[in-house]
Amino acid sequence: MSSNRYPVHGAGLGLRRSLMNSLADQTTQPVNFWEVAPENWIGVGGRYGKIFCELVEKFPFICHGLSLSIGGPSPLDEAFLQRLKRFLKEHQIRYYSEHLSYCSDDGHLYDLLPISFTEEAVHYVADRIRRVQDILEQRIAMENVSYYAAPGKKMEEIDFIKAVLQEADCDLLLDVNNIYVNSINHRYDAETFLRKLPAERIRYIHVAGHYQEAEDLIVDTHGAEVIDPVWQLLEKAYQHFGVIPTLLERDFNLPPLAELLGEVEIIRTLQSKRLDRSSGHIQHG
Repeated sequence: MSSNRYPVHGAGLGLRRSLMNSLADQTTQPVNFWEVAPENWIGVGGRYGKIFCELVEKFPFICHGLSLSIGGPSPLDEAFLQRLKRFLKEHQIRYYSEHLSYCSDDGHLYDLLPISFTEEAVHYVADRIRRVQDILEQRIAMENVSYYAAPGKKMEEIDFIKAVLQEADCDLLLDVNNIYVNSINHRYDAETFLRKLPAERIRYIHVAGHYQEAEDLIVDTHGAEVIDPVWQLLEKAYQHFGVIPTLLERDFNLPPLAELLGEVEIIRTLQSKRLDRSSGHIQHG
């Protein structure tokens, strides 16, 4: 697969304000690109705004949204989308992604709730995604999310995701950890699910840690180290789809930057290993 179909390359890291002081005095060479939630940066000035502007000049940036609520019952916040459009252009953000879920009704719920897996929901969500792409004048990616219940389910999760991507003609942000979490909580085979995703729509990958609540219940927290089975699933993704830009998500319980860079280095190592293996023969992934 051609690498120019991806907005960035290599291994990335989610930028948090608490990391910014560390960035000044440590090398960030292992980080090929950064990701931010635009809601946390639109309109930010002062010291943090200045540092952010300096960073976007040095590194490729992607935005991963929090408040679009693409599956929600309320009308799309088109005023926000216009602010977002200006932000993306002003800072030359390479790409924008959001969650295939909803997070608001009369107010923001600060959690990601599952969309019912139904044909009606496919049409509703796809229509809203197309509207967002029209306003932003660019393609966007939707992320497969973790979920803990499936109210009103009439389709399998994989079929719902594929139908939305097809009807909306949008891209996919592949979250490997969410596949693993859902495979445990809903008792399906993670690799089988992975292989059914449309390779041509994947634009980048997320990998993250989670919390083991019980033997059969995992909570997607982004607050811990990535565990071995998730790293192994990332390797399977590279084997099947080729090497895709991959970002480490860590939202809280943040360790020192050096520890995060160690996990970013694992991504780079897995990517290099796959590239080395595939350089001598034709890839069938």
